[in-house]
Amino acid sequence: MITSLQNPLVKQMRKLHRAKGRREQNLFLIEGTHLLETACKVKSSLMVVCCTPDWQNRYPQLWELASQKAQRAEIVTPEILAAMTTTVNPDGVVASAARISNPTELISPLSLGLVLEQLQDPGNLGTIIRTAVATEVEGLWLSDDSVDVDNPKVLRASAGEWFRVPMRVSQNLPQVIEDYKSQNVQVIATLPQGTKTYWEIDFTRPTLILMGNEGAGLSDELISLADIGVNIPLGGGVESLNVAIATALLLYEAKRQRAVNQKT
Repeated sequence: MITSLQNPLVKQMRKLHRAKGRREQNLFLIEGTHLLETACKVKSSLMVVCCTPDWQNRYPQLWELASQKAQRAEIVTPEILAAMTTTVNPDGVVASAARISNPTELISPLSLGLVLEQLQDPGNLGTIIRTAVATEVEGLWLSDDSVDVDNPKVLRASAGEWFRVPMRVSQNLPQVIEDYKSQNVQVIATLPQGTKTYWEIDFTRPTLILMGNEGAGLSDELISLADIGVNIPLGGGVESLNVAIATALLLYEAKRQRAVNQKT
């Protein structure tokens, strides 16, 4: 059992709290029972798994499965586990896994995709990922100046769905959009001055939805590449919606239209 904060493994896991440490080690943190269960189901490449004795007694089957999949498994004290994690009240288990490689090839054919530009809040990104899985988005692209896709808060906010949607971090979102336009995928941008409301769009067509920064919205460059600008009607003097909520509205409208189309 690991009991010392000076143990090299503790220091290694703590470095994964920060983006620099994740990049240097090419690893990210998986915190909590639910995320670990999902990681095991999707065959994530676990490197280290650590738990408290109490957690091991409560989840013997998951502990055995995770221990078999990981390269190293350790029992630690509650104090050590708390030092390894970023959560205020960890539930007794933490793991590290190999960062997902970032392929450059397009997802093709694409029916429904999502582009996020300069998203900064990890809670927003995690919520969007969760919604994307629920609405059967086939791919998500994130600009490289956005929040780290494997930030621990992103994983937690995704409620375990982080592992279930293909994600790409791109240095050149305009090229991604141009490539899909060449495949006759319509590109929809959310804009306050959009000429149509989002429910007027034919989402049964192959579609790429563009969502922008929480404060500044989409850049002029991405706006110029959109085929259609859409707005979300707001009442009561409200200026804008949270980006995760706005994304959910468009994705669920796409899901609704596609469900109706399948029945007709």
